[in-house]
Amino acid sequence: MVLRAYHDGAEGELAMKRALVAAAILGAISVVAVAPVSAHHSFAATYFEDQLQKVEGDLVQFQFRNPHSYVHMEAPDDKGVMQRWTIEWGSGMQLSTQGLVATTLKVGDHVIVTGAPGRDPEDHRLRMRSIERPKDGFKWNGTFQ
Repeated sequence: MVLRAYHDGAEGELAMKRALVAAAILGAISVVAVAPVSAHHSFAATYFEDQLQKVEGDLVQFQFRNPHSYVHMEAPDDKGVMQRWTIEWGSGMQLSTQGLVATTLKVGDHVIVTGAPGRDPEDHRLRMRSIERPKDGFKWNGTFQ
């Protein structure tokens, strides 16, 4: 490695400015790259967070993924008409830290879900608060962002 000493003030000052700009850019990139991702939307804008609704039916799809996992189930609405419900859950990463995996729920599982109902009742959506599978006693009652 060759070290050079700059005796010319202007040349040395320019080199110093370049080094500072490069350091600033690298610093900014590293902050953005490691900063935790915050919520990208408000659940309160989509769901009535102060209400709870219970839905009981059969699982038709479980999407274990990021940024949100989803449970899709066939269950009757409040009028007794069968509907496909979409239940928003935590990210796959969050759920895996709570012991869940992609095969925790299977198509055909009879489940009971409690959650915050969606603001548009025609959407048949819930934000998961709890889920249970009576046949084997599986229960989840946790939180997620």
